[in-house]
Amino acid sequence: MDKELYIIRHGETELNRLGIVQGRGIDADLNDTGRAQAKAFFDTYKNVPFDKVYTSTLKRTHQTVQAFIDAGIPWQQLSGLDELAWGEWEGQPNTEEAREVFRQLVEEWLNGNYDARLKGGESPQEVAGRLQEALQTIAAAAEEKTVLVCMHGRALRILLCLLSGKPLNQMAEFAHANTILYRVSLSGGKYDIIDPNNSDHLQLLTP
Repeated sequence: MDKELYIIRHGETELNRLGIVQGRGIDADLNDTGRAQAKAFFDTYKNVPFDKVYTSTLKRTHQTVQAFIDAGIPWQQLSGLDELAWGEWEGQPNTEEAREVFRQLVEEWLNGNYDARLKGGESPQEVAGRLQEALQTIAAAAEEKTVLVCMHGRALRILLCLLSGKPLNQMAEFAHANTILYRVSLSGGKYDIIDPNNSDHLQLLTP
């Protein structure tokens, strides 16, 4: 194995709790639950010998892995890991109209239209392009054998399609709860998801 990636989604924000889409243009903080999730993840994986931490440019990812950064692990932000931009619908109330707009968009994606986007937003195809660039950056650092990657829900699902060779219309098959972990190996240029949808660390949270 050339490299092992621990890929997680950021912890919960208040907009997550309210069911409001954030996207690339909303730079929200973690809420109390998100901070607890981040602490639980750190407590579980603090002894993993990470060589590098990669995050998106949005602070909810930074905050989720801040304890690793504070421990002295080198950190790099990659804009390619940012969330899909939802355009003019980012931060809008979770109304029936909004839910219908998103439902129709996701249906377009399921039907194979990966260029579909909301006004001012991005398409899955565009996000896949910048994710590929981020992956190339991560893969090129041969000296980094074990890395931690913190990113976003929709972008994570698109990334997992790329890693597993699945078409983008299967992105909904990948669970993406806050701080969920996917452990991925890279060997000879081939990625393999070796530990999917791991939420063991969340057992540390009290109900």
